[in-house]
Amino acid sequence: MENSVLPDSFKQARESKGIGKVEDQNDPVTMVLGLKDVRKCAHNWKTFQSGAKPGRIVIPSEVNIRETRQIPFEVDPPAHKGFRDLIDPWFKRPLESDYQAQLKSIIDDIIDHSLQQDSVEVVGEFALKLQSRALTVLLNIPYEESELWIGWGKHVFRSEDTDLDGDKAAILYDYIDAQIDKTAANLDQSLYALLLNSEVNGKKLSKEEIKGVMILTFAGGRDTIINAVTNSIAYFSEHPESLTQLAENPDMSSIAVEELIRYFSPLTHMGRVATEDTQVCEHAVKADTRISLCWASANRDERVFENPNEVVLDRKVNPHVGFGFGTHNCLGATHARQLLNILITSLAEKVSTMEIQSQQDNVEDWGEFQRKVGYDSLNVKFTARKY
Repeated sequence: MENSVLPDSFKQARESKGIGKVEDQNDPVTMVLGLKDVRKCAHNWKTFQSGAKPGRIVIPSEVNIRETRQIPFEVDPPAHKGFRDLIDPWFKRPLESDYQAQLKSIIDDIIDHSLQQDSVEVVGEFALKLQSRALTVLLNIPYEESELWIGWGKHVFRSEDTDLDGDKAAILYDYIDAQIDKTAANLDQSLYALLLNSEVNGKKLSKEEIKGVMILTFAGGRDTIINAVTNSIAYFSEHPESLTQLAENPDMSSIAVEELIRYFSPLTHMGRVATEDTQVCEHAVKADTRISLCWASANRDERVFENPNEVVLDRKVNPHVGFGFGTHNCLGATHARQLLNILITSLAEKVSTMEIQSQQDNVEDWGEFQRKVGYDSLNVKFTARKY
């Protein structure tokens, strides 16, 4: 099996039952596996809410490490709309040419540096640095701030030995509190300042609400982007012909990004809490119990995708849910799409081959399912393209 392959560990359960089960800190989860069912449940926010106790819809649950509600992620309509209307324009800035130019400069610097090395550990030396430096563009704050974030590692809530590290999470919370206070004293052009100057439904945002937006911004797009970047590099390492195809057809890069997101599904699933007794795939779901929308399983649904376990870079019909679906679709999707688009375009321009020298897979344990989501380490030799 190729190193870059991510097997579909949900296939048998998806076809036979439509659901799976996972235990999580004495708060079990019913996993919804088929694309049609995932989309249906995601759309039905009245029955399957996001606005439950802060941290409960995340899997593994974060209720023991935070009390702040992530906004707008953990807010349901109608309140959700006010927050989303406020911040959506900010998160659409990646469509602007200046924003894209800044991302390209960051990406080209990392690729050029990698081409000069004998070997690069892609997770920490490439993907984490790219994610953190690109975040300064999204927040519109000084580039130098990214050096601090790089030191936090690939996840802000998890450590090497635990999925939920309260001490590590507190570092992020304290940092955001300090940045809000600093910006309040000297307003700038950052996302912090936008939030401090704004109202939702006629009320100024509280510090807790601002903190909720910022925690989501820092945490929501960290390990997911790192997984997407690392998996993409692993794929092109084993499929140099695909890199050549992109070099010869740069216009297909946007379509290729959607396929890479579908296949690799950087986030396995996200939870919801039932507001009433109901059913999913003819299985009973009790009120105040959790389901999860399993994006990774839905994106391999053989009833929807032809050859679902193959990467087809020019896939024409691709209704994937790699960025979520419905009211709570991914706030940072535009940023992630532009980052990956520029990344694979620059790799195709600058790199002829990438050779995997060693790797350590990152395998998530979801009860009956073990899913490879990416890598704990991936050492790669980059070779420059010659013209």
